[in-house]
Amino acid sequence: MPTSHQNMRAVAIWLWGIALLVALMVIVGGATRLTDSGLSITEWKPLLGAIPPLTEAQWLEVFERYKQIPEYQIQNRGMSLADFRFIFWWEWAHRFLGRFIGIAFAVPLLFFIVTKQLPRRLWPRLLLIFALGGFQGALGWYMVASGLADRVDVSQYRLAAHLAVAFVIFASIVWMAMTLSSQWRKLAAQGTTLALGFLALLFLQVAAGGFVAGLDAGHASYTWPKMNGAWLPDGLNSLSPGWRNAFENALAAQFNHRILAYLILFYALLQAWRVPSGSAFLLAVAVSVQAGLGILTIVLQVPLAVALLHQAVALIVLALALWHVATLTRAPAPNRQ
Repeated sequence: MPTSHQNMRAVAIWLWGIALLVALMVIVGGATRLTDSGLSITEWKPLLGAIPPLTEAQWLEVFERYKQIPEYQIQNRGMSLADFRFIFWWEWAHRFLGRFIGIAFAVPLLFFIVTKQLPRRLWPRLLLIFALGGFQGALGWYMVASGLADRVDVSQYRLAAHLAVAFVIFASIVWMAMTLSSQWRKLAAQGTTLALGFLALLFLQVAAGGFVAGLDAGHASYTWPKMNGAWLPDGLNSLSPGWRNAFENALAAQFNHRILAYLILFYALLQAWRVPSGSAFLLAVAVSVQAGLGILTIVLQVPLAVALLHQAVALIVLALALWHVATLTRAPAPNRQ
């Protein structure tokens, strides 16, 4: 029989695989948004929806349903079937990945439980992550439904929530995989509060990034360090009441995302100075790279490849931030032969 430690390593490897799948899901979701593909499938069929159109007649039927929504009628009227297929496959891939992740999570989880390789103390956390994944699927459809009538895009509020939940799921899986990869003992090191504050700031930035994506705010200004030639560009507070600007004004959404990025970069450098360690240094380097990618995304006018790399590095930054917290709150347990 394998030892308990070996069991935990097997579970950790499985969770790392799921984390990679979730990261891929986030990137494909970003591509779906950037290519305006999210509304190409106008129905939610959790099971039968896994089968794409297989005949020309089925393609025409799906395309005809797309023609009934405002995005086609106002923005994409005259689109060819070939162009429709391009956006359809992005959305289909995003949904297919969601289904695949659900299976890749549920089947091994059931196996580990049935074969008693998973301690009961881990069941609630893993079942909660699974439930959160189901909720994320429903939230995704709730987001898509907002763009099927009366508007040509999905609600930026729902998109930001969908993105934030994706990062929460990713963080939960990475944290579990990290802490199960080896045996640990509790530790309370200096700098823990600073590290946890940095994590909170990262999640705030993720939500802000969701509003940037939802409002297509990357196109609000293509200049850096100034925006449209000014440090405080005209139009930042054009909506009334004022609170709406942060969530409904594209220029303000990009401005806020930039300010938070500067704050996060300063925080990461401060953390590396106050808590000199390998994890803090790597985190500061990753944040610097991410800031550079953000600038490139803007000045190059949001090319798909650079924008997706920017999103991918955000996941790496989050994983490194979690690792930094782990190094401060836990330490390898002594080997017991």
